[in-house]
Amino acid sequence: MAWAYSEVIMSLVSASAPSPRVAIYARFSTDMQREASIDDQVRVCTAHIDRMGGTVVEVFTDYAISGANNNRPGLIQLMAAVGDGRINMVVAEALDRVSRDQEHIAGIYKQLTFAGVQLFTTSEGPITELQIGFKGTMNALFLKDLGDKTHRGLEGRVSQGKSAGGKAFGYRIVHQLDARGEPIRGDRAIDPAEASIVIRIFMMFAAGHSPRAIAKALNTEGILGPDGGAWQDTTIRGHQGRGTGILRNQLYIGVMVWNRQRYIKDPATCKRVSRPNPVSEWKYADVPHLRIVDQDLWDRAQARLDGIRASDRSQKAREREFWKDRRPKHLLTGKAYCGCCGGSLATIGQDYLACSAARNKGTCENGRGIRRNVVETLILDALKSRLMAPELVKEFSSAFIAETNKMRAEAESGRVLVERDHASVCRKLTGLIDAIADGFRAPGLQTQLDDLERRKADLERRLSEPHAPQPRLHPNLAEVYHTRVTSLHDALADPASSTEAIEIIRSLIERIEVRPTEGKGFEIELIGDIANMIELGLETKKAAPGGAAVLGQYRSSVKVVAGARHHLPRTSHKRLKFAAGIGLLAYPNSDTREHPSAFRLLIPHVSGQWQFIEFRTGLAPRWKLHIEDADEPFTVGGLDQMRHLVDDHVFQ
Repeated sequence: MAWAYSEVIMSLVSASAPSPRVAIYARFSTDMQREASIDDQVRVCTAHIDRMGGTVVEVFTDYAISGANNNRPGLIQLMAAVGDGRINMVVAEALDRVSRDQEHIAGIYKQLTFAGVQLFTTSEGPITELQIGFKGTMNALFLKDLGDKTHRGLEGRVSQGKSAGGKAFGYRIVHQLDARGEPIRGDRAIDPAEASIVIRIFMMFAAGHSPRAIAKALNTEGILGPDGGAWQDTTIRGHQGRGTGILRNQLYIGVMVWNRQRYIKDPATCKRVSRPNPVSEWKYADVPHLRIVDQDLWDRAQARLDGIRASDRSQKAREREFWKDRRPKHLLTGKAYCGCCGGSLATIGQDYLACSAARNKGTCENGRGIRRNVVETLILDALKSRLMAPELVKEFSSAFIAETNKMRAEAESGRVLVERDHASVCRKLTGLIDAIADGFRAPGLQTQLDDLERRKADLERRLSEPHAPQPRLHPNLAEVYHTRVTSLHDALADPASSTEAIEIIRSLIERIEVRPTEGKGFEIELIGDIANMIELGLETKKAAPGGAAVLGQYRSSVKVVAGARHHLPRTSHKRLKFAAGIGLLAYPNSDTREHPSAFRLLIPHVSGQWQFIEFRTGLAPRWKLHIEDADEPFTVGGLDQMRHLVDDHVFQ
């Protein structure tokens, strides 16, 4: 194998002189393996590359990541280098180092072949379609067999009364060695300190305390939960069908339960997803030495759990199957956060939002709630009136165009390199053809000719790709955006279009932070995604490819922030102070609040009273105006009218 491998590589070297640009890829699977394994793989690959006369351009590595996971940082960087044309060969110790998944390895091979990049391993040699199919199947079977053997081994351990993994709250791991000096795995013992907390939880619940109240009490006392963090009500009550939670863990009465659920990998995200196993497949083992809770206390707690589950409220919730309704029905679902602790705001009843950490854990002091429709009204008005002010659009457009020009310049530079490579390949082809015409014959000559022809075809394909057109921004982008958001606002009232309108408006909101102020007021801060806003106002229905790339980059780097403080003022207010700025443009690694400005005005409250709104902003120039003895407060919608009325009072 070694001589054939070297011959093929030397043929490639002579055909695409001066030398192949090689990338090494190395990986090991688990944190049980030595990190030196990576160094060993790189050393072996480097020795082969040196013998063939190649040049190592880059080395890509992944530490303690399974070969069945395609979302590996090192592998992603490798494929990016392939796409950029920085390398024309990839060398690994074995094919299973690249991937053990049939679908993934086939896809990687297709991408490498399309880019004209050769794949070699020190154990198999040059990789072909046959090896991809055969080795991919063998590696997939290896993973399945490994999983089956691991499962059988864990089942045998459980049958002996030993833990199959993990440590339940209330226990500690017993460290001891066997006669050969090897660690004995799976032994557990009761932890007296944690066991007393377990008993306390059962006693409080049996006495009528809710899981939420118990969690709050434990957090107030600074007692750490099973994961080392704060207690939550779900940690205590668990899930009835999965047998999880403190109150449902049968280990506390000396019964070990195993195989309640299995884990499978989502092929789209490569993340593990738990699936419950049928109760008939659960495995039980008696471990009386691990009992913490007496039978009477356990029975009383289970009776209360059964009573809650049988209640009308619980039955109606299960009948409605609310957990299957994945699509958000409200603008703020998953978007609203507490400004005091950073935790999410949860729905209380039907109309209020409140800090979930304050309610479920007791770890936050913000115990106040705010009406959902009040916040939604403020947010919609902010989106319509402030977040796309002309000055902000101008600032963004300048940066957008500059980034576009930069990307275009880089693309042109890359095209020059491709043209240079194309000219070089054409000269080599001409030389070979002339040599053949003169009667020159040599082993491997046809292979060299075929490789150069393939390289030429690939370069010509890249040169023939059309240039991405320059993205254009509408000259009146703020007005177009305002009109479209206004139409979405109206669509919310139409049941036929409200779902789609909610999804579109939610795409403009990244995060909303609500924090209480003195009295009964709140401060609301909105962070919007300006790239999505720009897309609403692009001249064409589909952004040009170049524009899409720039927008994608800016979507994670340019944000608009508007803060809104509102209070319920006395109805005798007749003086309206208004200080206007432009929005807050935030770039990465910059202090966006270094020079804040603000505007403040009154808007109608749902209760019929008036309330203040103040938007903090950060772009100069700023201007102020004063209106004395206003007959009635101005609303957000009347902002433009107010400007016309008081032009004489505007100053820098």
